[in-house]
Amino acid sequence: MGDMDPHIFAVAEEAYKQMARDERNQSIIVSGESGAGKTVSAKYAMRYFATVSGSASEANVEEKVLASNPIMESIGNAKTTRNDNSSRFGKYIEIGFDKRYRIIGANMRTYLLEKSRVVFQAEEERNYHIFYQLCASAALPEFKTLRLGNANYFHYTKQGGSPVIDGVDDAKEMVNTRQACTLLGISDSYQMGIFRILAGILHLGNVEFASRDSDSCTVPPKHEPLTIFCDLMGVEYEEMAHWLCHRKLATATETYIKPISKLHAINARDALAKHIYANLFNWIVDHVNKALHATVKQHSFIGVLDIYGFETFEINSFEQFCINYANEKLQQQFNMHVFKLEQEEYMKEQIPWTLIDFYDNQPCINLIEAKMGVLDLLDEECKMPKGSDDSWAQKLYNTHLNKCALFEKPRMSNKAFIIKHFADKVEYQCEGFLEKNKDTVYEEQIRVLKSSKFKLLPELFQDEEKVLSPTSAAPSGRVPLTRMPVKPAKARPGQASKEHKKTVGLQFRNSLHLLMETLNATTPHYVRCIKPNDFKFPFTFDEKRAVQQLRACGVLETIRISAAGFPSRWTYQEFFSRYRVLMKQRDVLGDRKQTCKNVLEKLIQDKDKYQFGKTKIFFRAGQVAYLEKIRADKLRAACIRIQKTIRGWLMRKKYMRMRKAAITIQRHVRGYQARCYAKFLRRTRAAITIQKFQRMYVVRKRYQCMRDATIALQALLRGYMVRNRYQMMLREHKSVVIQKHVRGWLARRRYGRTLRAIVYLQCCYRRMMAKRELKKLKIEARSVERYKKLHIGLENKIMQLQRKIDEQNKEYKSLLEKMNTLEVTYATETEKLRSDVERLRLSEEEARNATNRVLSLQEEIAKLRRELHQTQAEKKSIEERADKYKHETEQLVSELKEQNSLLKTEKEELNRRIHDQAREITESMERKLVEETKQLELDLNDERLRYQNLLNEFSRLEERYDDLKDEMNLMVSIPKPGHKRTDSTHSSNESEYTFSSEITEAEDLPLRMEEPSEKKAALDMSLFLKLQKRVSELEQEKQSLQDELDRKEEQALRAKAKEEERPPIRGAELEYESLKRQELESENKKLKNELNELQKALTETRAPEVTAPGAPAYRVLLDQLTSVSEELEVRKEEVLILRSQLVSQKEAIQPKHTMTDATILLEDVQKMKDKGEIAQAYIGLKETNRLLESQLQSQRKSHENELESLRGEIQSLKEENNRQQQLLAQNLQLPPEARIEASLQHEITRLTNENLFYEELYADDPKKYQLYRISLYKRMIDLMEQLEKQDKTVRKLKKQLKVFAKKIGELEVGQMENISPGQIIDEPIRPVNIPRKEKDFQGMLEYKKEDEQKLVKNLILELKPRGVAVNLIPGLPAYILFMCVRHADYLNDDQKVRSLLTSTINGIKKVLKKRGDDFETVSFWLSNTCRFLHCLKQYSGEEGFMKHNTPRQNEHCLTNFDLAEYRQVLSDLAIQIYQQLVRVLENILQPMIVSGMLEHETIQGVSGVKPTGLRKRTSSIADEGTYTLDSIIRQLNSFHSVMCQHGMDPELIKQVVKQMFYIIGAVTLNNLLLRKDMCSWSKGMQIRYNVSQLEEWLRDKNLMNSGAKETLEPLIQAAQLLQVKKKTDEDAEAICSMCNALTTAQIVKVLNLYTPVNEFEERVLVSFIRTIQVRLRDRKDSPQLLMDAKHIFPVTFPFNPSSLALETIQIPASLGLGFISRV
Repeated sequence: MGDMDPHIFAVAEEAYKQMARDERNQSIIVSGESGAGKTVSAKYAMRYFATVSGSASEANVEEKVLASNPIMESIGNAKTTRNDNSSRFGKYIEIGFDKRYRIIGANMRTYLLEKSRVVFQAEEERNYHIFYQLCASAALPEFKTLRLGNANYFHYTKQGGSPVIDGVDDAKEMVNTRQACTLLGISDSYQMGIFRILAGILHLGNVEFASRDSDSCTVPPKHEPLTIFCDLMGVEYEEMAHWLCHRKLATATETYIKPISKLHAINARDALAKHIYANLFNWIVDHVNKALHATVKQHSFIGVLDIYGFETFEINSFEQFCINYANEKLQQQFNMHVFKLEQEEYMKEQIPWTLIDFYDNQPCINLIEAKMGVLDLLDEECKMPKGSDDSWAQKLYNTHLNKCALFEKPRMSNKAFIIKHFADKVEYQCEGFLEKNKDTVYEEQIRVLKSSKFKLLPELFQDEEKVLSPTSAAPSGRVPLTRMPVKPAKARPGQASKEHKKTVGLQFRNSLHLLMETLNATTPHYVRCIKPNDFKFPFTFDEKRAVQQLRACGVLETIRISAAGFPSRWTYQEFFSRYRVLMKQRDVLGDRKQTCKNVLEKLIQDKDKYQFGKTKIFFRAGQVAYLEKIRADKLRAACIRIQKTIRGWLMRKKYMRMRKAAITIQRHVRGYQARCYAKFLRRTRAAITIQKFQRMYVVRKRYQCMRDATIALQALLRGYMVRNRYQMMLREHKSVVIQKHVRGWLARRRYGRTLRAIVYLQCCYRRMMAKRELKKLKIEARSVERYKKLHIGLENKIMQLQRKIDEQNKEYKSLLEKMNTLEVTYATETEKLRSDVERLRLSEEEARNATNRVLSLQEEIAKLRRELHQTQAEKKSIEERADKYKHETEQLVSELKEQNSLLKTEKEELNRRIHDQAREITESMERKLVEETKQLELDLNDERLRYQNLLNEFSRLEERYDDLKDEMNLMVSIPKPGHKRTDSTHSSNESEYTFSSEITEAEDLPLRMEEPSEKKAALDMSLFLKLQKRVSELEQEKQSLQDELDRKEEQALRAKAKEEERPPIRGAELEYESLKRQELESENKKLKNELNELQKALTETRAPEVTAPGAPAYRVLLDQLTSVSEELEVRKEEVLILRSQLVSQKEAIQPKHTMTDATILLEDVQKMKDKGEIAQAYIGLKETNRLLESQLQSQRKSHENELESLRGEIQSLKEENNRQQQLLAQNLQLPPEARIEASLQHEITRLTNENLFYEELYADDPKKYQLYRISLYKRMIDLMEQLEKQDKTVRKLKKQLKVFAKKIGELEVGQMENISPGQIIDEPIRPVNIPRKEKDFQGMLEYKKEDEQKLVKNLILELKPRGVAVNLIPGLPAYILFMCVRHADYLNDDQKVRSLLTSTINGIKKVLKKRGDDFETVSFWLSNTCRFLHCLKQYSGEEGFMKHNTPRQNEHCLTNFDLAEYRQVLSDLAIQIYQQLVRVLENILQPMIVSGMLEHETIQGVSGVKPTGLRKRTSSIADEGTYTLDSIIRQLNSFHSVMCQHGMDPELIKQVVKQMFYIIGAVTLNNLLLRKDMCSWSKGMQIRYNVSQLEEWLRDKNLMNSGAKETLEPLIQAAQLLQVKKKTDEDAEAICSMCNALTTAQIVKVLNLYTPVNEFEERVLVSFIRTIQVRLRDRKDSPQLLMDAKHIFPVTFPFNPSSLALETIQIPASLGLGFISRV
């Protein structure tokens, strides 16, 4: 080694030999400036080890070790101004050897990858080689999906302006890189994954941002580079676009999402790209290490350190600082080994030695890494909340300037510093030091990448918490510098977790310390690479530059020490063990030191070549090699002797194996011949057998064919005969049937004619008699006025029917107009296409004819040619004419060909036009289809809204009905006195009271009749829902009856008081009259009872089609009830008239005291003195009695007549009721389409009967009757026409509804399938103590029938939502109820299922009625109702709801009952609960909105001075300062947390939040439009800030996609309108385009109310407002000024299956459901 020129192989050989000789680990440290050749030297050293040592296995480990170089160079090397292949990272490769010193594996550690080069390159520099290799290979088929291009297209590869290196083909380098990856075991799929990530980084660099304002930005919509990046990475476009422009700020209590500026977004993009590349770099290094990992135990290793050299550029940043710091540490290690340790070793061993001076760089290292050094101050500044590069520079100046000689400050800069390194002075720019030291990456972006569908990408980030390499990333996005575990320095437990908190500089310092420990634990060998020149010129040597490098790295001092020192040394024991073979037995003494001295004196004559120390022997250069040569010669002689003996033994063994093999071959050949002969015999025998069976098969086949043919002929013949016989019998049978039916028809027709004639005669006669009788009865008992009253309701109903028909006609006309326009456009387009097709067909026919003519001409030419050849010899004169004719024919053919080509081109042009037109038509039809689809969706939402409004109205009426029912029950419970018989003076007055009380009892009778039925079984919900319209009628009727009752009671009390004041009157006649009145009252009471029975019959009807609101039968029954009730009112009036007459008679009788008062009569008799006066008085009294008796008789007759007429009317009403019920039963049997027609026909029949009545009524007045008939006929004709129109409209709408229902079903199923696992909330299981299952439960709960009310009471009525939400599973009541339903279904007990479901629904309604203003209660039961509904769907057995079920859940499906109708009832109940929840929300938020959104100043001082000239508005809430924006947000948080605790569906929560935000926006905007003091610029700013806070709340709760933000759009635009400029026409145009969510009236109102507050504001001119009105004149919007704050959006309940297994649910004891047992 010392005799030849320096070579890298010599250093490698020395390290290898020392490892084998000394059995110590070795290190080769390659150092030098950038571009000096360190990487190439390291490669040659590794190539030497791979060649010399070989591999210990067949895996070719040495080839894999060498193959790691192209991979690491492609991803870690780049072109700089100093070097075309500069290593931008440091690496330390440990090559492992076994005990025989063969390569068994390797391990690589990396240091400080220069990540900033990924996103920025200086002039004349390049990014990492792998990017340019990808761009050069973009044309390869496998790279088409990466959508790459030229390197100048990408921002990350074109900044340096030098994409090509002279003499380097990037495409070939790409091939080498891929081959190396394959050799190292990286599969093609992983390779494509790596290239996919690298291509994604390039596309990420092209992502651009658009500024919205100074503090926020956005990515352009459908940005192509970001779209490609998301496709390659497998992430969602919306999430990545969102988190590129936003960041999340976490405090101790809350988390905020904040938009970032464009500059910060670009920095975040670059940081993300660097982070992805660094993780990919670590992943590749990890896989290379896995491929090079040793399978056997490692005995020793040789480490090759190839680290970045000393660098100094025009602009030096954090990377150059770390690189130069690492070189300082390596230089210090070199000094320690070569100078310090070497000389200290000589002094320790007491060898004569003169000390040599050298440069010590310890002060420079202390400046960098000591306490209060550069790195320490940098870490301290990074911990400061507002730390910056400038403040860090000032701290450096204050700490080290003029205190440390190695630290200087540039003259012209306050943001830089200079450090004097061992090689040169370097000026570092402070800008970017803090950011690079922190190396921050936003966690949200990393979380998006971790959720990628691309499996390799999450794999890059899954080990971030582990310390893999110096460039492994921490969870916070920082890239720490660590190292792989090595033998000398093992990481302590818990070190990995703390490593994440360290900065880049601190971790790089720790990794360097570990590297130094590793190098100090091995024997180092140094390779100093000298750079010949700084311009990368070949064959150019700069002597001064070379001497400078030699002096800087201490090579001159090294040469002096090597010349004077002893580079090799052995301990006495090691020397004896090594060179024992050179000693003879007599030379070995007990003292090892003396033995070594004796041997060395014999072997080396020159004593100056070695020195004896206290414990070691020191040799000068070359002496150890001389001793090794002597030792090798002696070992070689011994080996020759051993080889001679071994080779003879091996040849003998070989001969014996050959002889044994020959014998074995002979045995096998003979056996093979015998087997071949036996095989021949077997084949011959098999051939004979095959021939036998083949011949047999042929003969059998022939016989089977003949037999089948015979059977087929027989079958055809017999079938033909049988068919003929069957046809004859069939004709005879049909003729008999025809004769039978014809004769029967003739007989029935004769009988029908006779029957119709008889019936007609009977009808005529009966009609005549009935008319006479009816005329008499009507004239006697009725009047015209009463019938007018009766028909007031009918006219109103006809008017309502007319109005509904008009509305339906309008809707039908609008739909018809739309359809006509579509049909017209479609017809015109079709006609155009047909004309084009016809024109093309004609052109094609012409082209075909021309082609046929050409073919015929060609045939004729061929024929002429043949004739010419035949007659050429005979007629030469004809030949000339034939040539001429031939020439003309050829011209014609060419012309025809040209025409044919023109026709072809024209045909192609026409085909192209047809295709273009077809494509345009298809696109237009698709656009129209999309628009129609949107319109249909809007119509569907409108229908949902109408339906839910009807449900809301029904619930309100139902509550009203229950209230009235309770009031009536309370009134019944009050005891009332009955009728007592007294003398005649009190009977009349008390009878009046008795009548009213009896009426009250009659009214309460149905209610009392219903109460026991409710106790026995709950009201059927399906019937109850279908009688919703009837409730309003009953409510009105009960109100009228209640008023009548009150009035009667007051009259009775007044009459009783008067009777007490009057003296009693006796008389048998008055008592008789009171009895008559009681009989009349009893008859009226009977009428009332019959009316109540009719109502009860109506409510007990169970047919849902009959009792459904709006059904024809239902309307008929309502009309009948109305007529009966009016009849009852008439009877009441007649009774009142009768009472008034009796009272007047009593008043007339009362002055005649002689009849009733006994005392007065005695006084008169005493006063009378003669008998004449007594006789006259007696006669007068008799005449008075006769008069009264005659009046009573006449009244009795009239009352009896009235009673008879009333009984007749009651009988007719009963008959009419029976007839109506029969008609209803008939209508129920009809199909749904015919029911409406039948009901209308029945109505027409009824009107016809009434017409007959009016005909008799107006018989005396023909003119009135004529007018009445004309109006009635007009109504009937209109009704018939409207009936026909309605039939058409109903059919059309039914078809549309079917289409809508199908689309809704597809949408619901699609939403259920596209729900992401983050959007579907599988019921969160809270920590509940669930005991171990002792048996296999089936997920059912069993209870007894009598325990049903107890179940409803404990589980619904008395359940506390707060305790359930905190301690139990969300939706537990719903699960328990469903498990009970499952058991009833399992038992096939329909009565139990119906009773349980009905009781459940009624119980929920009772709870909501009792605690309907409690938000928690309403939210709790809305969540449980929805969960109950989802359970009914999930376990219904329908395929659409079973997709997400487990096999066990599919076993739990209902088997006996289809509960689809109850699902609809539960859905309606959920809608009602949702509407009640919205009302509760509105009541809570209503007092907060105006104060928090408008009046409270969230930003203090913005409002400034109040507008002048305005009176102060008083508000108690605002004055007290009770509600602020924080109050609203706290209330929203409370609502949201309660709904989440109750386990409400996420989609339902979004709808509730949307409704809340609509209420906030609507109320705020309405108050803004009504208050002039709020319309100012400062208030608009305040509103914008408040709205932004609400949006932040939505982002925090992940509710931005709920549509809540869109509901605030009118308020946002109103605030913007207050802030924008309002002067010029351009401002008007901007306002018109901006305020698209505000109506014209609202915009004008805001402009009119706008009031300046400060001096810089001005009022809006009237001309400007008129300009706005003119521009908005064509806008079609609502003229309404205020928004409808009571509007409720239609709610939907998307299907959300539960993953909770029913058999695992436990029932807590706190619910008190011990009577329920699990099955």
